[in-house]
Amino acid sequence: MADASALRYENLVSDNNNDLWILVNKTKTSLHENVPLLPPAYRIINKYKQLQSTLLPAISNQKMNEYLKEIAAVCGIKKKLTWYTARHTFATTVTLGNGIRIENVSSMMGHANILQTQHYAKVLDINIKEDMKKLLDKYR
Repeated sequence: MADASALRYENLVSDNNNDLWILVNKTKTSLHENVPLLPPAYRIINKYKQLQSTLLPAISNQKMNEYLKEIAAVCGIKKKLTWYTARHTFATTVTLGNGIRIENVSSMMGHANILQTQHYAKVLDINIKEDMKKLLDKYR
């Protein structure tokens, strides 16, 4: 969460297709990371653009967990939401569940190796089905 709080507008870079990327050196691992900026994240950044010099408001882990608890209550989610569960959801549902390769998820999460990512990411039946469909298509 410290890396997210430290992001500045200089970390946003457009590529040749005018797609926005966040370029950053991860504090914990000292690895250079490039992460494509998804439209919902861009909307959040724009919402707070005039309020601070960083991309996102700086809030503590404790405050983030309080906000997630509020969101869970409003949405009727019974599971305890924390910063950790948000990372797990990103790894499992948002990325792997949409066919992003684990190597890329590992890089976006700032992990030094895939073993760290496997801790967050469970194998989803839908991914197995889609991968096997590719193999079945070759037999047809």
